[in-house]
Amino acid sequence: MSAGGAAGGVGYDDVLAAAARIAPFVRRTPVLSSASIDELVGARVWFKCEHLQRVGAFKFRGAANAVFSLDDATASRGVAAHSSGNHAAALALAAQTRGIPCTVVMPRDAPQVKHEATVRAGARVVLCGSTMESRDQTLAEVLRETGATEIHPYDHPHVIAGQGTAALELLEEVPDLGLIVAPVSGGGLLSGTAVAAHGTRPDLVVRGAEPDQVADAYRSLTSGRLDHTGNTTSIADGLLATLSERTFALLQAHDVQVVTVTEAEIVAAMAVLFERLKQVVEPSGAVPLAGLLALARGGAELPSEIGVILSGGNVDLDRLPFGTVPSA
Repeated sequence: MSAGGAAGGVGYDDVLAAAARIAPFVRRTPVLSSASIDELVGARVWFKCEHLQRVGAFKFRGAANAVFSLDDATASRGVAAHSSGNHAAALALAAQTRGIPCTVVMPRDAPQVKHEATVRAGARVVLCGSTMESRDQTLAEVLRETGATEIHPYDHPHVIAGQGTAALELLEEVPDLGLIVAPVSGGGLLSGTAVAAHGTRPDLVVRGAEPDQVADAYRSLTSGRLDHTGNTTSIADGLLATLSERTFALLQAHDVQVVTVTEAEIVAAMAVLFERLKQVVEPSGAVPLAGLLALARGGAELPSEIGVILSGGNVDLDRLPFGTVPSA
């Protein structure tokens, strides 16, 4: 990875190297737009459709980059991670593609669709409690038992560089963007997006979006210090992790700001994507559009061309939130 001079140990060259490394394995996902969504926002909006990525989420990019970066001796002992779902399935598929073992620690209350996807991809799933402490403790036991290498869902330089390849592709197709919005949880996607965006266009604005019930990234970047207090839960179950020192440093270095959205705004944005873009996107993936719509309603000055990364589409159909949907 990049020498220590790059914030968080991840630089633009790492994103370019990741793009070359994972090209044989990932899908180059489409970029879509909708005239009716453009009208809602007041700008041309380009959606990078990572919900159409293998395993239904951007996570396969980072997992594949990390797995295929391992030397043969290390890889033979397998890989392991804890994940609420999308990273789990992504790591399982990356390991299966390379032909090595994979163990995933997953909360018992993770969406069933994500659990099943992980098992289908060939991973051994070890269930744990829903707290980060339970995840960490159970994963530590797995690592001791197997000798596997931990591939962290976001606090890993190869994972961050791999996630940045989505923005790299987006900018190759739509080079004149003035803003890119991505969801933020642990910060792997958002920090990778910032590295890729500013390596391509240093003047490009990158913003994150997160639920206001899980707003540690907003609080941390506003105060200038990591703040993991006050989080509860959210319909956006993929955005419950908190920033690491590495991702926080990257986001600070790239001057990334975060907008927060309500649960009702997330559901409304999800409905917009279903109805107007005709795309099945999970709540976490709808959060950046929710943030963009909130900025537009608030009178924010927006550029004429905006990119949005739709991060995942693994919707548990039994948990669809629609009924009386708030208007966008």
